[in-house]
Formats: sequence, C-alpha cells, structure tokens
Amino acid sequence: MQLLKNPNFSFMKSRKLFYLVSIIVILVGLISIIIHKGNKYNIDFTGGLSMEIAPRPVNGEYMTVSQIRDSLQRNGFIDVEIQELFRTNSFLVKVKSEGGAGDKIIETLQSDFPEQTNYEGFIRSQEEVGPRAGADLRASGLKAIFISLFLVLIYIWIRYRFTWGFIAALGLLHDITITLGILSLTGKEIGMTILAALLTVVGYSINNTIVIFDRIRSNLKLYRKEDDAQVIDRSINETLNRTIMMTFTTLIVNLSLMIFGGPVIYDFAFTFFVGIIAGTYSSMLLVTGVVLDSVLAIKKHKNLTKSK
Repeated sequence: MQLLKNPNFSFMKSRKLFYLVSIIVILVGLISIIIHKGNKYNIDFTGGLSMEIAPRPVNGEYMTVSQIRDSLQRNGFIDVEIQELFRTNSFLVKVKSEGGAGDKIIETLQSDFPEQTNYEGFIRSQEEVGPRAGADLRASGLKAIFISLFLVLIYIWIRYRFTWGFIAALGLLHDITITLGILSLTGKEIGMTILAALLTVVGYSINNTIVIFDRIRSNLKLYRKEDDAQVIDRSINETLNRTIMMTFTTLIVNLSLMIFGGPVIYDFAFTFFVGIIAGTYSSMLLVTGVVLDSVLAIKKHKNLTKSK
C-alpha cells in the first residue's frame, strides 16, 4: 500500500532544525527531572505495598479517594498514593512501607467503613516488595538498558561502520531520554512495566534505524555521483511509506491498549506510545542527519590530508 507516490522531500536541508527540536525537548525533560529530583519510582523499585481494593456501594454511593486517604493518614500512613480505577470500581493503594502494612490497612478500612469493606471480595490483589529487592531490580533494569545500547553499537559496527553504530546508540539514548523526560513531566512512576516498555522502545527504534541504514548504504554505492545529502534524502523517501505504515499501525494498536487495556497495562502503553513517536522521529530525521554530517566530516578530513 503506497500512501505517498514517489515522495521527494528534502529532509536533510532541515536537519539543524531537527537537532534543535530534539535539544529543546530533551532539555525540558531534564529540567523536569532535576526539579523533581529524579524520576519517580514505584514500589517495584523502592519497596512497599500495592493493594487493589473494591469497596461495595452503600445506598448507591461508593467510597471516595479522599475518604480512604483520610482514614489511612489518621492511622499513620502519611505517604500513601490512591488511584481510582473507574472501569473496575476499585482503588489501587500504594504505600512505601515494610512488611505488615497490608493487614493494618485492611483493619483500618474495615473499622472505619464496615458496610463497604466487610465482605470476601474486598481485597482483589495484594503485592509486597522489600526495599533491597526493589533496589536490585532497579540496578538490573538500568544494566539491561545499557547492555542493550552496547550490543546495538557492536551489531551496527560489524554490519555497517563503527561511526554508524555509535550514532545509532546515541539515537536510542535520545529516545530513552525523551521518554523519561515525558514520564517526569506527566508524573509517572517507573516500575517493571515501564522498564519493559523502554526496552521495547529500544527494539522498535533500532529496527527502523537499520532499515534506513540499509537503504543509505546501498544508495551510497549506487549513486556515487550524487550529493550525499541527496542520497540520504532518497533513502528516507524510499522507506517513507514503510515507516509511515509501520508507525501508524503500531500507534493504532497501542492506542487501543491505552483506551481499552485498563489501568494495569496503561503505563506500558503510554510509555511505548511516547517511545514510538520519539523513535520514528530519531531514526528517520535525527540519526540520518548525524550520519550525513559524519560522512561530510570524513570526506573533508580526507581532502585536507591529501592536500597536505
């Protein structure tokens, strides 16, 4: 399916603008991260309790977030996060606390709201993570991201050139940095679900990059007499329909997960949504521009060496 017939856009003429856009977005995200003293981590990485509760209505009225928070804070749970899950008529309660907090929360709520909580299905799920286990998971997650970046660099170095591998790794770092910045701006907490989404973004982005790199490598050999910028523009245009279709279909599926997948999958879908946009942008416009500048710089260096 061809959405665009023989596209012929001059992307490389605007590559400095693309650099500027990326720098601005990254800086905004980094400023947000600095202001918030780093990204927030959920109990997967900090340790604590996550519990889904489903109070039943009394006379057609459900409990509210403020009622639950006031009840728990009166009984010592100061740092408590409560999220209302509208589709399931339940609440997600997160407390950064050590073992035994679950029983106390249940006792507190059943004491303060007996009619809504004293029944068998009140607790839908309960999960506790120790602080040491959370720290180990966080370290393992960061290690997984950096190992993936390193392996991508090695793979593209072997298949193409070391310079291109380094540029591709920078592109992936660009995508992850932008995604983390957006997560900070939106107040999302990083946990195992978001970590899985970040690793998925790495795979998605590098797939796009390799397709374009393949076409650039082939066209640099076929069109030796053409200007390097024209060759790279040609390569992007030749893969443009494929890039648009792949991105569009992936976004449609991802939006379905965000809308219909429920709260459990939402953070993964949201993170992947941001990563898809950042990854498509970087592989098509940013990385290719850096490749062009590197090719021009290498040729300039060779010409200066010959002239000496």
